[in-house]
Amino acid sequence: MKKSLILLLVLFSLILFTDFSYSLCVKVPDANLRSGPSTKSKKTWAVFKYMPFKKLSKKGNWYKVRDVDGDIHWIYTKLVTNKFKCAVVKVEKANIRNGPGTNYNTNALSPSLKYDSYKVLQTKSSWVNVIDEFGDKGWIYRKLLWIY
Repeated sequence: MKKSLILLLVLFSLILFTDFSYSLCVKVPDANLRSGPSTKSKKTWAVFKYMPFKKLSKKGNWYKVRDVDGDIHWIYTKLVTNKFKCAVVKVEKANIRNGPGTNYNTNALSPSLKYDSYKVLQTKSSWVNVIDEFGDKGWIYRKLLWIY
């Protein structure tokens, strides 16, 4: 009994103190990605708020990240957060609807184009409720997004 309790406490501690957050979202209006961990490194891509990335590693104040296309970049740590989930459109065009299903009309944001990025508000079945940097909301079919 005592061994089981100790094992349970050890497992709980590992879960509590292990960093599972491999996702990062741009939290500023725009950010430059770079080829290396320095502002002197070549700019590889300029992105907007809510662009998601997979965190690969950290060097000083820079994160090495992977984008929706699998490309590797570096981004300054103060430009990103792991406090919420973000999504980016991974197809050429995606309809944005007023509710979670094709029975809902498309809204004024539709269609969303490849690389448009959003903050994830909630998911319902195969649909994701998103908000853009201007506060406009809608629902996008999950398979059309890369969420990290």
